[in-house]
Amino acid sequence: MHTRRVISLTLVALLLVPATASPALAEWDDDNWLWNIIGPERLALGDEFGCHGYEGVDVGEEPWVIEACRDYLMDFTEASRWGEAPVSFGLPAGALAANTSDALDAAGFSIIGDMLDEGPSEEDALFDVVRRSTSLEKGQADLDLLENAEEDSILSLYWVARWHDVKIREDKSAIALLESQDVWFTTWGEWHGHRDSSESFLRILNSEPTVQSWQISNLGQSGWQVPGTAFFEWGEAPSDVFIDGESALLIDADQRHLEVGIRPVEGGAYITAAPSAIIDLVFERADVSVELTPQSTFNGLHHSVAVVGHHVTNLHEWSSDFHESPLRFTWLVERPATLEMDWRLPVIAVIVLIATPVSIKWLVARDQDAQVKSSEDGGAVDSDSL
Repeated sequence: MHTRRVISLTLVALLLVPATASPALAEWDDDNWLWNIIGPERLALGDEFGCHGYEGVDVGEEPWVIEACRDYLMDFTEASRWGEAPVSFGLPAGALAANTSDALDAAGFSIIGDMLDEGPSEEDALFDVVRRSTSLEKGQADLDLLENAEEDSILSLYWVARWHDVKIREDKSAIALLESQDVWFTTWGEWHGHRDSSESFLRILNSEPTVQSWQISNLGQSGWQVPGTAFFEWGEAPSDVFIDGESALLIDADQRHLEVGIRPVEGGAYITAAPSAIIDLVFERADVSVELTPQSTFNGLHHSVAVVGHHVTNLHEWSSDFHESPLRFTWLVERPATLEMDWRLPVIAVIVLIATPVSIKWLVARDQDAQVKSSEDGGAVDSDSL
């Protein structure tokens, strides 16, 4: 009985040691999904990778994590198919402090969000501030807002796959509603770059009187080369449209992911081109009137939708429910912390392992002595005394 009791107590002690000891944050881990399978797949689809800092570190108190997170991310992936360096950074709720603003600007970030205090400040003017519209978490999505979004607006939807030990489920009804709408699925950085490019169409001169040429002059400091869209309205349709000397590709009316080309409509066409590309409109006669209107959304779609993954420490876990979805994500990557084993744990384990056989040997010897004594006395041994 004593032997069984000691073994049981020993096993309980070994099981309880890790649970009762307090792990300490020491080194930083890497999310290998950023460059292994999932990251390249999401990048090819059109997702964006931005930054959220280091796990457990307050960006406001430790602004060094801004540049450190950028470098961590760039070691493993490009930020977008349109540019290498990340431009989007996720910040906690509250005001934007001056030291945080300086660190963001120095690290090359131009977009911040998404729960900052309302009202632009001097620091905010350095950045494009995107504010949260609603959440994609099950039971939290504002379906009325999704259904009645303003034309040319952008909806930024919050998403997190895990909160501490709780796995979060997505709102399938909200996703189904979004997928049924006439909307542009984009990301923070793509939306930002598209807007700047769309506002940068310029008429350029050429020697052909029947050809009108245009070009996007935007050369952003971020190095991102995001296409822009303009609506070209004309009284007489051109016989040909060329982009960089080749016939412009036709874009389907139901295309909801950014690409270059032309979508003809009555009275004109939506033309999407990359920065520095030359658009040539070839007419049958000279001096045809053409009016151009920059577009906030791609392909004449009603408004824009970006889903933003916050605190992304494991890309596989954050993206696993969206492999077949047309939604596009801005993944705000957070470098995960490594849990360092408390040095006391192996010491306690060694002590327990040494003490267990010694205790068992002592109890066995005691049991044997008691049995011998009982035989010599000719009586039974009381089990309660053992």
